[in-house]
Amino acid sequence: MSAPPVETLGPSAVRRAALAAQGFADPRPSGPVTRRHLARTLSRVQLLQLDSVNVAVRAHYMPLFSRLGGYDTALVDDAAWSHSARRPRLLVEYWAHEASLLPVADWPLLLSGAKRKGWWRHYESLADPALVNDVLAAVKELGPVGAGTLEAALGGTSRPRPPGATWWERSDVKRVCEFLFGRGDLTTGSRVHFQRLYDLTERVLPPEVLAAHPIDPEVAARELLLRSAAALGVATEPDLRDYYRLGPAQSRQAVTELVADGQLEPVAVRGWRHPAYRLPGARTPRRITGRALLCPFDPLIWERDRTERIFGFRYRIEIYVPEPQREFGYYVFPFLLDGELVGRVDLKSDRAAGVLRVPGAFGEPGIDVGRVVSELAAELRHMAEWLGLDGVVVGERGALAAPLAAALG
Repeated sequence: MSAPPVETLGPSAVRRAALAAQGFADPRPSGPVTRRHLARTLSRVQLLQLDSVNVAVRAHYMPLFSRLGGYDTALVDDAAWSHSARRPRLLVEYWAHEASLLPVADWPLLLSGAKRKGWWRHYESLADPALVNDVLAAVKELGPVGAGTLEAALGGTSRPRPPGATWWERSDVKRVCEFLFGRGDLTTGSRVHFQRLYDLTERVLPPEVLAAHPIDPEVAARELLLRSAAALGVATEPDLRDYYRLGPAQSRQAVTELVADGQLEPVAVRGWRHPAYRLPGARTPRRITGRALLCPFDPLIWERDRTERIFGFRYRIEIYVPEPQREFGYYVFPFLLDGELVGRVDLKSDRAAGVLRVPGAFGEPGIDVGRVVSELAAELRHMAEWLGLDGVVVGERGALAAPLAAALG
């Protein structure tokens, strides 16, 4: 019996499917944002990437603002780093795409072995078994606790971080903590000023989640790829695998099995070199409206090749590029308007001056400058208000800078 014909999709349909999968087809709430809105957004994006850069706003807060508008960030903090009978913990930290917040129930899937081996694995050979035991005992007694406090508590049992060391030159205790975090013995019990406080996983996660570990890696790979497909809308196998950083061989095998089971359906996309896939019944709206600023770690755009394929928008993060060589700026946010990426702005929260600074503002070729500037100005005002800043100050770089400054004036 011959296979059914594969549907061919055009670029516009793929773009609309991707945006709908990421929650951009849903209207922003008209009232206060609640835990129910948070849960619904997480059912779309699946995870929130963590990053230490705080030049504008922490990376895990911004994707929710992009989709929901202004909200109280304590909503995320409570969901990730606190627990009560009335408001149980919804999120846990682990290595997913990168360091991420993900639904508590997904923790066993990530520890299954379906993922590529994490960078923390090389600490295993460096971890002195006696120090591992000492760290576990100290966390049991003191947790939630930071690595610095553990070093002080363990006294001379570890090599401290040398003065003036870089972020990567970690102490023995920190290395052991990261190894135990990756292995699943420790997790983040809480965070204070973004510092991770380690605790025993058995004291943080519900018993039913702990009981679900371990999961067969092949089963976990299929489950994670289905989550990727839900978040991406239409995606190649490398796209699907990248969302959770799965191993290539395991991902290819899992995709083949999911197609055979009817849980993924193959499609062809005009202009794409590789076959693509989607969930049966995946939504493709007739049109996408609305606006959003996207941080560099938003799941819609974090895979740069995919962003270029879908939006025709070349995007690179320039944090590590020397300032004279930067094309657009240090921490640049693409601007989404009615389903297209129409511009980008370099953003900085100047908390001392109480303003959101825009050192540069740039438009894409062929845009309606007047409309883009009007919508961008409104979204920047909204973002500044959400961050508790008094206004927006625009610099001089980029063709949109002068009209944007006038619109905000």
